[in-house]
Amino acid sequence: MSTPYELIYWKGAPARGEHIRLCFEETGTPYSDTARLENCNEIVPQYIKADYLGDKSTPPYYAPPLFKHGDLMISQTSNILMYVAPKIGLAPKTGDDIYKLNALALTALDGLSNEVHDCHHPIAHDLYYEDQVEESIRRSKDWVKSRLPKHLGFWQRVIQGESSGEGPWVYGGNLTYVDLVLFQCIDGVLYAFPRAMKAAKESGKYNRVFELYGAVKARPRIAGYLASERRQEYTIGIYRYYKELDVVAEDSS
Repeated sequence: MSTPYELIYWKGAPARGEHIRLCFEETGTPYSDTARLENCNEIVPQYIKADYLGDKSTPPYYAPPLFKHGDLMISQTSNILMYVAPKIGLAPKTGDDIYKLNALALTALDGLSNEVHDCHHPIAHDLYYEDQVEESIRRSKDWVKSRLPKHLGFWQRVIQGESSGEGPWVYGGNLTYVDLVLFQCIDGVLYAFPRAMKAAKESGKYNRVFELYGAVKARPRIAGYLASERRQEYTIGIYRYYKELDVVAEDSS
């Protein structure tokens, strides 16, 4: 009997655990997920308590997602993906490609996840959105005008590049976990900034990026997952929709 994969993450929004879920869903890999448990919010805090010091081989964890596989427990989304992807067929098992894939995954998570979060929380994470609306509007206008084209343009170049293969995938001519990471990031930005993303798609400048997004979304297991109750709705996680932040570049001029 194979050792089970266990994802330890909050319930209530797709957030950072979603990249890991998508990998399991795409490959049909069985896994457990604390987000599906009624007592999730009792389980997860146990791992990040102020008095939790880990053990002789494992330091304390800063925050979920956490991932358990047998005796191994690790944290950080990109770190978890580096570990699990080669085991489930979403990255090569040998060679240096995993480091190139990790660099791409980190780029997507930095630019199209972390930066998006900071659009609605530009001053402080511990403040409510309502306490920083004016700053959020200013940050969102700048991000849509300056940063979004830069990120979409980068991914357009990656997919057009020789290292991507014949497409539509990011690297090596085959679907990898990075395609799923990028899909989730694009999906979240579509939710948070629908007007800006509509304009980006209609511009024709990033057609390869949106082709990849559509190709992932149409994969049978991904499509089934997205239509299921297992896929959590966007609410107050990383990707949020606020009408006043739903801007296009022209709003910043």
